[in-house]
Amino acid sequence: MEARDSELEKELNATLQARSELGPEYESALIDSFLEKVDRRLDETLDRRVRRHLAEQQITIARGARAPQEPLTNFGERFGFGIVSLVLAIPLSAIGVANAGIEGLVVAWLGIVGVNVAQVVRSRPLFRRSEERAKSDWED
Repeated sequence: MEARDSELEKELNATLQARSELGPEYESALIDSFLEKVDRRLDETLDRRVRRHLAEQQITIARGARAPQEPLTNFGERFGFGIVSLVLAIPLSAIGVANAGIEGLVVAWLGIVGVNVAQVVRSRPLFRRSEERAKSDWED
């Protein structure tokens, strides 16, 4: 990686040298040119990493191992979210009762339940089939 960094450093130095020779009126064109080179370098690196990742997955599948899957849920995240929503339910309930009586309490708890249901649906899609879950976004 250091070789590629030195190449990028040489490009930057050349751009700065050209800027000092050409003057500030060409600054935006020089910067755009340098950023294009950086963008191209990033694209090449990303393409190489994606190809390597796909090759590793294909080798793993060819050897008979299961394809890596991302975990469906995170227990710590769900547990923490539940605790926080219960702790916040106390002042929300008090505010709802103080301002609108029993109707305010019902609205506050409907909001709490709605937020928790949305969290569950977001973290664990119920209607996905197992074949769709196993299929990667990178596959054709």
